[in-house]
Amino acid sequence: MTLSDEILTTDGLVPKQIKGRILVLACGALAHEILALIRLNGWDHLDLTCLPAILHSAPDKIPQAVEDAVEKHRDAYQAIFVAYADCGTGGRLESLCARLGVEMIQGPHCYSFFEGNDAFENRAEGEVDVFYLTDFLTRQFDTFVIKVLGLDRHPELLEMYFGNYTRLIYQAQTNDPALDRLAEAAAERLGLRYERRFTGYGDLATSLGDL
Repeated sequence: MTLSDEILTTDGLVPKQIKGRILVLACGALAHEILALIRLNGWDHLDLTCLPAILHSAPDKIPQAVEDAVEKHRDAYQAIFVAYADCGTGGRLESLCARLGVEMIQGPHCYSFFEGNDAFENRAEGEVDVFYLTDFLTRQFDTFVIKVLGLDRHPELLEMYFGNYTRLIYQAQTNDPALDRLAEAAAERLGLRYERRFTGYGDLATSLGDL
């Protein structure tokens, strides 16, 4: 998976100038899941391009990156769908998509739309002490949690970051025992009680299906 210079379909790389198709412009953290849904459902009218998942460490940069990618590809596609939720942009991404005339996934973040936005909202009050992992974050725990927070260099910061959390909930998109073990190990590393919750693809599947 690369950046938005390449378009991915279930058949691999294809030329960028493709008329009469829909481009899914996604966070790199969703690439595996979106490609799985495309294959599973035979959505061969959808192509995928991704921005770097590490943008979540600097959410203020997401709107500009999305705008640049939309402008780069929009002339080649019938429509572009932005596979981001708000993702810490404070409503800026939603305003941008409205201005550009492109749709996006609804919800505050991927933890919400994977579970289903309504279900997540109903649980939210009782889960203020929860740190969430998805399949992607479980696979990339060291890169996107430990290293981003500097805990590999300063483990003494663990209490400052996670002292108010009591649970780690792994929102599983797939039934993979290897990922279960990794998520449980992550909870132990953070000193949190472990819980696994199978969500599947939630509102991500619904949103792409509507296309």
